[in-house]
Amino acid sequence: MLNKKAILVVSFGTSHLDTLDKNIKAIEDSIQHAFPDCKIYRAFTSKVIIKKLKSVYNLSVDTVSKALEQIIADDIKELIVQPTHMIHGIENDNMIRDINQAKDHFTSIKLGKPLLSDATDYIKTVHIISKYYNPSKTEALVLMGHGTAHYANATYPALDYTFKQQGFSNIFVGTVEGYPELDDVISLVQNEKLSKIILLPFMLVAGDHAQNDMAGSKEDSWKSRFLKEGYKVETIIKGLGEMKEIRDIYIEHIKDATNYL
Repeated sequence: MLNKKAILVVSFGTSHLDTLDKNIKAIEDSIQHAFPDCKIYRAFTSKVIIKKLKSVYNLSVDTVSKALEQIIADDIKELIVQPTHMIHGIENDNMIRDINQAKDHFTSIKLGKPLLSDATDYIKTVHIISKYYNPSKTEALVLMGHGTAHYANATYPALDYTFKQQGFSNIFVGTVEGYPELDDVISLVQNEKLSKIILLPFMLVAGDHAQNDMAGSKEDSWKSRFLKEGYKVETIIKGLGEMKEIRDIYIEHIKDATNYL
């Protein structure tokens, strides 16, 4: 193999093939286009999703450790690892742990950062989202993030602040499993004179959380909760990876990747 350089693209993953193609594969393809001299490898951090993809679709995806084994077997010596994660959370920590265990096999390893890693990332992301989805004065755009018990959950309220600081007072950020919770967002929305809610997942892919927790018909879904409060509700089932400008941020992070080894 002449090419000894590679990029490992690490995602949490999804078992929904349509959103996998529109988001994860779209990012991988964009990275390949930007770095034609590098071989692109894929890894998912969710073993549950990996198992489901294999059992339901007979689609094989490596864990990070398995992907690293293959990369080593392919005699790659220079590696960049780029996560598609939103934040420096648990999945990113686990990814770095796996890299640590394989680092002695490489002459160079560089790590790219997740989507939201510094103030510039926040501001870029705010303007990208507001370009695609800019609510009117009587509407609120509510972004549903995943949330985490990890301290990196602070990313979500920081993003909400950045929307406000950049002049988008009717764009709100909440989380499924962290802070701000949906109740916090509803309380803030009720302080404004708004009649319609637009719900959008702040996630790379529009998978189970977007389709069920956000837009589902159960009474505790975000859609149902806002309907109960008397708002008109529109749901948008699209992942962030569908936006070229978001994909471009990951490409910039690869270019700025710092030496890990």
